Amino acid sequence: MDGPGTAAPDAGRGTDGGADGGPWAQERRGSLRAALAGLTTRGRSFLAAGAAAVVCAYVLGQGDLLRVGVLLAALPLVCVIVLYRTRHRVAVSRRLSPARVPAREEALVHLRLDNVSRLPTSLLMLQDQVPYVLGPRPRFVLDRVEPGGRREVSYRVRSDLRGRYPIGPLQLRLTDPFGMVELTRSFSSHDTLTVVPRTEELPPVRLAGEAAGLGEGRHRSLATAGDDDVIPRGYRHGDDLRRVHWRSTARHGELMVRREEQPQRPRCTVLLDTRRAAWAGSGPESAFEWAVSGAASVAVHLLERGYAVRLLTDTGAPVPGPDGAGTDIAALDTAGLLLDTLAVVEHSGEPGLARAYEVLRGGSGGGGHEGLLVAFLGSLDGEQTALAGRMRQRAGGAVALLPRGLREPAAQEEGEGERLLREAGWTVLPYVPGEALPDLWRQADRSSGGAPGRTARSGGR
Repeated sequence: MDGPGTAAPDAGRGTDGGADGGPWAQERRGSLRAALAGLTTRGRSFLAAGAAAVVCAYVLGQGDLLRVGVLLAALPLVCVIVLYRTRHRVAVSRRLSPARVPAREEALVHLRLDNVSRLPTSLLMLQDQVPYVLGPRPRFVLDRVEPGGRREVSYRVRSDLRGRYPIGPLQLRLTDPFGMVELTRSFSSHDTLTVVPRTEELPPVRLAGEAAGLGEGRHRSLATAGDDDVIPRGYRHGDDLRRVHWRSTARHGELMVRREEQPQRPRCTVLLDTRRAAWAGSGPESAFEWAVSGAASVAVHLLERGYAVRLLTDTGAPVPGPDGAGTDIAALDTAGLLLDTLAVVEHSGEPGLARAYEVLRGGSGGGGHEGLLVAFLGSLDGEQTALAGRMRQRAGGAVALLPRGLREPAAQEEGEGERLLREAGWTVLPYVPGEALPDLWRQADRSSGGAPGRTARSGGR
């Protein structure tokens, strides 16, 4: 939420918006020329009509017309002077709910305006700056805010396109009751709305290469270790006395207990092919956007099942990085990090998957990452298909999702690539953009015949 920013709409030049958590700032008074520049079309029309009436009255010698002309010309000028001398100090804060929202869903933006001066405000209009993809710019008219008063307004934003969008700064327009003058002031602070890919709830399936019980069949170092291999810790209130390690207690001179068994978390790498040459089309319904949404769904699903998940693209940059790939990061924090990364992922200019392969085989500081590999691949030529086949050697199980119809003639080229990947040990799931991912994911279940060499499905549902 923005810290309170303040502005003093007193027809001065320039603006000062409060920084987050900073003190209230009041803008300096500018010249009267700046206030005259705020005349609206109505004010300029009154001024022009008054000037014309004065000239005509002088030429025709009509005193009554002269008084009318003076009145018409004086009204906007009086409004300028009054608005110029009026000083208001207001504080505005903004809150996004939520700050991270899936594509095609709405987020609520709350605005709060506080009048911190000793005088009531005149007519105010608030306008928040938002990108066009989030919808039209919201405008609110506040008739009068009493001294120390507060007004709260809200509006909704929605985007079909993932990304990170700035909201703000807020513009404050001060007008007179006759609509003759309109002065605009801006605050400097803004917020960022992150639109992440949409995720779908996937059914739990047993994948090829996955140990039964999600890690229960994996080795447990403490279960097979002898007394000399046990790493004890100090006794804590409530520890079972049957876990006391007497040899370490005698060595350290204080009560020591054996650590709890810690099963190793199963690991998974979600590989997303972002090469520009591998995808056709653009927009929310394109195959690439389907793959981005699919990668997000798979990553969140496996995190919920207890996997240590990392995201890898063809650029070779894993998320979390090498230091965090195998650590016990909170699943919620990891999911947020992965979704934030996928919110801004774009096409790359990489010629192939070589960098991703180097990370998977332990190069570029990525370290070996045995476990499950789920790949969302674009169009593959013979060289990239062979490289993807070698990736399978670094994983306990591998699932590849391949789009159909990106190349012509599609059937012959794609069918050959699917066959080669299956022969390399991949479980291949061909799809068409827009296909339901839960139905597709269910076909990777090894207990229902989803073996790497299964017969290819015909594209489409």
